[in-house]
Amino acid sequence: MQLYQALITLDGWTFLAQVCNLMIQLVIFKKLLLNPVKKVIAERKAKADSQIADAEKLRAEAEAMKAEYEQNLQNARAEAGQIVAAAQKTAAARGEELLGEARCRIFDAVAEAPGFAFLAIGRPESAGCYCKVNGYLKEVISLLADSFDYVVIDGEAGVEQINRRVMEKVTHLLLITDASKKGTQVIRTVKKVADELVMYDQVGAIVNRLPSKDVIPLLDTGDIPVLSYIGNDPALTEFDIRGENVFYLPEDANIVRGVREAVEKLGI
Repeated sequence: MQLYQALITLDGWTFLAQVCNLMIQLVIFKKLLLNPVKKVIAERKAKADSQIADAEKLRAEAEAMKAEYEQNLQNARAEAGQIVAAAQKTAAARGEELLGEARCRIFDAVAEAPGFAFLAIGRPESAGCYCKVNGYLKEVISLLADSFDYVVIDGEAGVEQINRRVMEKVTHLLLITDASKKGTQVIRTVKKVADELVMYDQVGAIVNRLPSKDVIPLLDTGDIPVLSYIGNDPALTEFDIRGENVFYLPEDANIVRGVREAVEKLGI
């Protein structure tokens, strides 16, 4: 019993010494560990706050620059729109003026006769080059088409004029050939190119200078229907020799009858 009492006996001096020891440890812990840790944390917090403040400042500056850029861009677009509108207005007025002048010049160049008018465009810009002439011809056709019941375009260059889009849209595509294999091959080629580049309603061929009806079975025009066969015409030869106008050929001339037959088959 005395042994147990000795084990749980509380010595005042020992307790006081232990309390003092604990206090000393706390002071040492605070001085050597806690305060430096607090200092490091405070420094890091100050640095983070400074970086956040700098980032906010940069963000505000960036937003201000963006707003200024968008405003400048909007102003530039508005100014550009005004410039374009003014230019379009000026160009439209000038275009109308040039179009009117072009119409006057074109109609001045048209040779008129009872029942028809004639316009020839054929002077090359340079040797062997009709590029600009073809371009003019295309515009001239557009300008004149509404002023006449019928517009007949004599495309002597054939495939070249089709390739250059001189004739983009026609109602009737009439192909002329002589009674030769080369001639029929040419009109088939023209038709093939026209199928890709020209809009037309009807197509047909006229075989000119036919020496004899016996050669008709030998002619191969492919899928192009032949509208008429015109034999050699003594009246036309005589008119050519005399230099007379073919529009005044007699009604019974071979070429007049052949053309009439072709036109009737086309429904014109």
